Amino acid sequence: QVQLVESGGGLVQPGGSLRLSCAASGFNLEHLAIGWFRQFPGKEREGVSCISSSNGPTYYANSLKGRFTISRDNAKNAVYLQMNSLKPEDTAVYYCAAAVYGRQCEVPMGTIVDFGSWGQGTQVTVSS
Repeated sequence: QVQLVESGGGLVQPGGSLRLSCAASGFNLEHLAIGWFRQFPGKEREGVSCISSSNGPTYYANSLKGRFTISRDNAKNAVYLQMNSLKPEDTAVYYCAAAVYGRQCEVPMGTIVDFGSWGQGTQVTVSS
């Protein structure tokens, strides 16, 4: 069973940066499309970004283009989300998950029903 684990969250000042990591236990991430979601208190998880397994499309939520960058390192079996110019409204729990619809991201990436093997989430707090 694929088990994903997020890390890299924390407290950062507005304008700062964080890099989130998504690692897999017992499975090779290379063959999966991986998505990042975030969840605000009392809200449903929303799609942030998705990276395909190979030379497929990469997706970003429109409001995050230019600030967030998704990447993968197959040698380390990990997917990353680099978040720059962070704002207080980026404060949320961030999750990674594997797409169930195939190896390439759909555009838009889909909703929580299109992803599985969720990690436990990592808290990102942007505050001065």
